[in-house]
Amino acid sequence: MKKSSLLLAGVAASVLAIPALAGDPDLLVFDWAGFEEEGLFATYKEKYGDGPSYTFYGDDDEAYQKLASGFKADVAHPCSQMVSKYRDAGLIEPWDTSKIPEFANIDPKYLNSPIFKDDAGVWYIPTDWGATAIAYNPEEVPAEDVASLDVFINPKYEGRTSIPDSSDDVWALAYLATGVTDWTVITDEQFAAAADWLRKAHKNVRSYWADPAEQAQLMASGEVLVAWSWNDGVAYLQDDNYPVAFQREAKEGSSTWFCGFVNLKDGPGSEDKAYDFINAWLRPDAGPALLDAIGYGHTNTAAMALISDEDRQTAGLTDISAPILAQTPNDPVLRERQLAEFEKIKAGF
Repeated sequence: MKKSSLLLAGVAASVLAIPALAGDPDLLVFDWAGFEEEGLFATYKEKYGDGPSYTFYGDDDEAYQKLASGFKADVAHPCSQMVSKYRDAGLIEPWDTSKIPEFANIDPKYLNSPIFKDDAGVWYIPTDWGATAIAYNPEEVPAEDVASLDVFINPKYEGRTSIPDSSDDVWALAYLATGVTDWTVITDEQFAAAADWLRKAHKNVRSYWADPAEQAQLMASGEVLVAWSWNDGVAYLQDDNYPVAFQREAKEGSSTWFCGFVNLKDGPGSEDKAYDFINAWLRPDAGPALLDAIGYGHTNTAAMALISDEDRQTAGLTDISAPILAQTPNDPVLRERQLAEFEKIKAGF
């Protein structure tokens, strides 16, 4: 889940709980570094003369822990599997969708959960989505080797693979590789099989990448030939004319994820400006801006309609004929178990 953390300076500043990008003092956005793109909040800037202030984080769990510890912001940008934790902790309040005209154009599949929308209101505004699949160098890795996710445990690629330092993406890979495409109900046997597979995959890992820029650098250097990659990491490599292909149709499948905004309780800024920010994000023109700047798809169907089939193909966001594990909300207890097990695996246990 969810996800670019390209501006390391921004991440460092977030640790200090101060705005990493100063703008309008009446709205503080707690966001993934890299999302402070003017095209995403253009109408907000037109109205107020400046963009919002931003504080950045590097991953979903870091963001949640910081907010749960008392850090105050107005809106935050978690990926879907985190929303239940925000609700359970009492950190968020529902959005008033009567103030969000483009809410009606959000693809319904992104709201198909009582965690996002129930009788109490709409707790989550999905905004952006992407895919996680196999990135590989087709000049050195034959297509038949990436026809299966078992490329990550193939001894031929010992020391030449990279997977994310992200529990959600890693477990999506492991579940898919062991025949699971729905992680909302996981048995102990399925968890054990996925953990065993991950331990095998760990033996091949050159490095666990922290952000798409790091993953792209690992592949561009030649150290890594195969990576479990977000689609934007592939776009960075393509922009640099690096030979890269994106295999979303391995026989076991690939993964998708989506992220969005929550309305934080007791935010220090302006509630009206929080709605202006969301309305800027959801306007159709934000779709091409999001794809061009970050490489992700938009949840607004009118926004995606402005993106050509060719651009979707280049970005790795087309429909596929293979299983998909959607990184939708799953059991928080399971997620904590996955986090703990992943840390053991990375440590060699």
